[in-house]
Amino acid sequence: MAASSLLALIDDIATILDDVAVMSKVAAKKTAGVLGDDLALNAQQVTGVKADRELPVVWAVAKGSFVNKAILVPAALAISAFLPQAITPLLMIGGAYLCFEGFEKIAHKYLHSPDEDAAHHDQLVKALSDESVDLVALEKEKIKGAVRTDFILSAEIIVISLGTVEGVDFGRQVAVLTTIAIVMTVGVYGLVAGIVKLDDAGLYLSQRASAAARGFGRLLLAAAPKLMKTLSVVGTAAMFMVGGGILEHGFPVLHHFVDDASAAAGAVAGIGPVLKAIVPTLVDAIIGVIAGALVLGVVMGAKRLFRGKGGAKPA
Repeated sequence: MAASSLLALIDDIATILDDVAVMSKVAAKKTAGVLGDDLALNAQQVTGVKADRELPVVWAVAKGSFVNKAILVPAALAISAFLPQAITPLLMIGGAYLCFEGFEKIAHKYLHSPDEDAAHHDQLVKALSDESVDLVALEKEKIKGAVRTDFILSAEIIVISLGTVEGVDFGRQVAVLTTIAIVMTVGVYGLVAGIVKLDDAGLYLSQRASAAARGFGRLLLAAAPKLMKTLSVVGTAAMFMVGGGILEHGFPVLHHFVDDASAAAGAVAGIGPVLKAIVPTLVDAIIGVIAGALVLGVVMGAKRLFRGKGGAKPA
């Protein structure tokens, strides 16, 4: 009896761990859009920091990210336990925010003039070259800004992950959210550290005696800026796909439309199976772009309204 009970306990634990692994994988897949954007944003946060301070800054932001998730995970679990009906609305808000953030990136060149971007770049260059500028204060400000950005992205990741474990027991929810929080933080900031030091590695190798090492170093130096650009583009596209997918599942009409479109694409002779696999993602991305444009329009309109009220003089 004791042996049977022990085996049953081991099997139960193994089943739970397997469930946690599978659900964590699903949650990680669904948060891929946030992850891609997280990588690009956080790597950009250390732009302008001196080379020997890049890794300490990344580590400081990573510690802030762990603190953020230490706050967000219990909050998400409390919502799941005491107000589970709020999970779907939170998911919808998170999806809409993903779409808004993605569309804002696309619209950036129209919303911000090149002169503004150039002025910001010049400000960073001046701060790094001017001995009178307090670089410690500049660094701390960058860290605070990165941690604030991380809090928003972490909230999106945790809410999306919570949606994947809705309805399962509390223990599994704790395990999945904790796993996602740790894996995402270590993964994101480990990759960010690698990305920001990629050019340093390229410079080091380009100065070696070996021709092969120099060639590889030059390749890294050329690839570093392109990698950042690629991460930004892929991350933005993934935000539309993930955000649009969340919104699509929240509205039955959209969900049925995607199912019908997928079925119709699957009926096409020859390439039906390929189209059936692509169409749902493509439609989700289109939904994400439309939703992002609508939310951005509302946000811009609200800003103008409040700015107008704030600037109005009393009679």
